[in-house]
Amino acid sequence: MMAKAARAAAAWRTYREVTKPGTPGLMTRVRAIPRMVGAVMRGRYAGMGKGKLAMMGMGVLYILSPLDVFPEFLLAIGVVDDFGVFLWLAASLLGESGRYVEHERQVIQGRLAG
Repeated sequence: MMAKAARAAAAWRTYREVTKPGTPGLMTRVRAIPRMVGAVMRGRYAGMGKGKLAMMGMGVLYILSPLDVFPEFLLAIGVVDDFGVFLWLAASLLGESGRYVEHERQVIQGRLAG
């Protein structure tokens, strides 16, 4: 019950961050994810470390993997663990990509000013 409430709260925080006026919108954030991953891998974005990127990659692999910590036949647990990882991954990716878009805007503004 407590984990369900925590996941719901995380989803709500993510929704509020993505829809906050003046911040990058959902599709802007989604389109920025590949650029952000490339920038982190090349060391051009210090806002996120390679360790966090690796954790996100493991989250993607966990969701896509046919192997599960809790098999799907244990329906109550098997689906919930995947959904929990999905919510964490979505919240992390959308939050980080929003910060990355802001970083890109500052870099562009800096180039235009200088």
